[in-house]
Amino acid sequence: MNFFAIHSRARDAIARKTVKVDGKIVFKAGEMVSDGATITVLLLPQSYVSRPALKLIYALDMFPVMTNKVTAIDVGASTGGFTQVLLERGVAHMIALDVGHNQFDARLSANSAVTLLEGLNVRDLKQEHLSGREIDLIV
Repeated sequence: MNFFAIHSRARDAIARKTVKVDGKIVFKAGEMVSDGATITVLLLPQSYVSRPALKLIYALDMFPVMTNKVTAIDVGASTGGFTQVLLERGVAHMIALDVGHNQFDARLSANSAVTLLEGLNVRDLKQEHLSGREIDLIV
């Protein structure tokens, strides 16, 4: 029975006290349980490409920011969690910028509303990288 796609998400759920074994909250990720134990996950894992996406969701809920129909840039995009959230919130176009390579989620990079700039440090960002777009929001 796999509740989580990767171990780090399971550890995170345990740290947030959202996993129970036989009705008791689990406090330690390495805790042994019997084969017949009933495991309950109080909050199922989100379908976001990164856990930091949940932080942006919380921030946008707490501090309403106009995201509808704007162009935004995700500086340090990594796997694209912030990009994913902003697309869900109605951003018209996302520019995902990261100094690294091959980290960004393939489903997001295939989205026509996303321009992926890999291997580029924000200090080296030039107007021509933006393809004439004006940036309304930076994350």
